[in-house]
Amino acid sequence: MTAPSTAPAASRGGRWIDHWDPEDETFWNETGEKVARRNLFFSVLSEHIGFSIWTLWSVMVLFMGPEYGLTPADKFTIVSMATLVGAIVRVPYTFAVAVFGGRMWTVVSASLLLVPTVAAFAVMEPGTSFGTFLVCAMLAGVGGGNFASSMTNINAFFPLRKKGWALGLNAGGGNIGVPVVQLVGLAVIGASGGPRLLLGIYIPFILIAAALAWLKMDSISSVKNDTGAAKDAAKDTHTWIMSFLYIGTFGSFIGYSFAFGLVLQTQFGRTPLQAAYVTFIGPLLGSLIRPVGGWLADRFGGAKITLWNYVGMAAATGVVVVASMQKSLPLFTTAFIALFVLSGLGNGSTFKMIPGIFHAKALAKGLTGEEAAVYGRRLSGASMGLIGAVGALGGLGINLAFRQSFLTVGSGTGAFVAFLAFYGLCFLVTWAVYLRRPAAETDATTTTQAKPQLSYAEV
Repeated sequence: MTAPSTAPAASRGGRWIDHWDPEDETFWNETGEKVARRNLFFSVLSEHIGFSIWTLWSVMVLFMGPEYGLTPADKFTIVSMATLVGAIVRVPYTFAVAVFGGRMWTVVSASLLLVPTVAAFAVMEPGTSFGTFLVCAMLAGVGGGNFASSMTNINAFFPLRKKGWALGLNAGGGNIGVPVVQLVGLAVIGASGGPRLLLGIYIPFILIAAALAWLKMDSISSVKNDTGAAKDAAKDTHTWIMSFLYIGTFGSFIGYSFAFGLVLQTQFGRTPLQAAYVTFIGPLLGSLIRPVGGWLADRFGGAKITLWNYVGMAAATGVVVVASMQKSLPLFTTAFIALFVLSGLGNGSTFKMIPGIFHAKALAKGLTGEEAAVYGRRLSGASMGLIGAVGALGGLGINLAFRQSFLTVGSGTGAFVAFLAFYGLCFLVTWAVYLRRPAAETDATTTTQAKPQLSYAEV
């Protein structure tokens, strides 16, 4: 068995692994697992800071009082633009891993976080124009791309049987960047510090993450950009179905993360400090539970966990609607936090479904063993960036829905009613596509040319 080589490659530079076969249990137990876990750890660190910078403006808007001359609609627009750019850049970030190598791209993507941080540091003061704040928020969107490249990179390191746990941990550790930046913001506000202090805290951590990625991570030379796989994934109906379902889970998580503090301020009249005291709780719990969603999906099937998770999300949203109409802050806050928890759980279960779906398609084509595993990795890896990008656009939709709801009816109730209907639709799609018994099954006893049935019940 050839151990993974991490010797510098003269033609490409850096730490490149030329042999990587995680599905081989001997290879995995002897050498693969240790290397994969090390890369996972430092990938999480970089992605974590990326999420913090991406959602930075969810905290910054809490600092922006009347002296900034911004309306609530202006603030929702600012955070919406950060969400939009973060979703769009996920597509090129996915392909960047194969172009530059996972290690080098982690260094580059971490270093790019300095641009929005320094830009915001320079302009964050009353009198700055709305357009300038909008541009700075858009620059912060580069932090959203770190998720896509990180997930693509880590997906290549782990075997199929470990992907739910590994991808869930990778994403969950990144997602925790959301509550962390909100907690740091709470500390700064509580200490009567200004927004520049918050920004200044992150600059050295960005540099540390980039340096550690350079020193500790590896690149897998066999990871290539397969344009054919990208086209196949884009043509595959399941890529778009999973994108739709991921809007309901991750789109909810990131959208609510941006909007929670603003909703508390605008609808319930909370001060920046009062809002900051609770805004971090939902994203924190949602991030921590994401690996649990992946683990449950590994054990019981991602489709089953996702289905019942949407039931829970719909129920929690119904309670939020009632609390919003009754203007009950305790009930509203409790139900909103429950929504965060369920969105985090669903993040883990939906992302675990992706490699399982394409592996099931490989089996249905008659492929077996390593051939089926290669097919599954090829299509799932190509689809993840697209699914992640479309899912993140759900965050844009949520913030635009809140903006319109506050402009139209003066509260977020209308937006929550729309979200409730959407979760019901996600439930129906999950059941109809991945859990409903096929309407017509081929009976192998009555035909000599029976084909394998495509079943997703266990994905």
